[in-house]
Amino acid sequence: MQRPLGSDGDAPGQRRQWALNRANFDGHWQGPTRWYLRGPGGFDFQRPSLEIPQSTYAISFSDADHGTWHGTGLRFAPGNERILPLSRSTYNSGGSCWQFPGAGGQSSLTMTSEAPRCGHEVNLFSGRSRSMLIALYAPLGDGAVQLESVAATPFRCQRGEIDPPRAPLASAAELLERVAGWPGERQVLEPGLWPEACPAAEPIAGFEPVAFALHDHTTAFDDNLVCSLPDRLPAGAFQLQFGCLLQADHFAQVCLSFDANHRLSRWELRRHRPAPAPRTSG
Repeated sequence: MQRPLGSDGDAPGQRRQWALNRANFDGHWQGPTRWYLRGPGGFDFQRPSLEIPQSTYAISFSDADHGTWHGTGLRFAPGNERILPLSRSTYNSGGSCWQFPGAGGQSSLTMTSEAPRCGHEVNLFSGRSRSMLIALYAPLGDGAVQLESVAATPFRCQRGEIDPPRAPLASAAELLERVAGWPGERQVLEPGLWPEACPAAEPIAGFEPVAFALHDHTTAFDDNLVCSLPDRLPAGAFQLQFGCLLQADHFAQVCLSFDANHRLSRWELRRHRPAPAPRTSG
């Protein structure tokens, strides 16, 4: 059963989203953030425009219902630092945060020229690694909405043993081709509808690189992160694709779907793994 979003932090679906938020994000996350900003000639995704050597997101919980988010090395915060209280009773009151087991973030629910900026933060977790992509869009004078900047951070939790760096792949095309044909499964969330129990994962067909690489900017980043983003938002419905090769045999993908009015209609988490080798008799 699903219930519509309200301000009631005691609704079962809201409690589950809060619990997933705690499970995903609790940690002392550190890593370099590299921002790629639009220049006069567009984007150069080979060279970051701005590099923050050590961004830190310290997220802790004093009890089951309260916590603190302390970020440093932030691009937009005054003094590059911000501290925010966290509370189950107020968590996700605007409905823009979303959580799956091992994946979470926040999204603009509409992407139109009426907003000064809109965008998405996508985090994919594996062990004590948190791989983050941010994509920000801004309006143009003619009513179009254009990609403004992209950021990637290979966070590692500083509590306990630190996960090693991932061996990088040469390009987005190489990364996506490695995953080609892997079968998978998916889970879906819709804005304002939060399931009270973990929805069953639905089997899906093998991964197709062309179904991911839909847009002008299909690019790989640190930590084997990859995304496919339009330079300008199209007039009709569209999708934004984010993914990460978390392990040699595990590719996680988040697909954001927008309707013809540029309203977010669903978040979809897909996980792909290679098919098991056939058993041989002997």
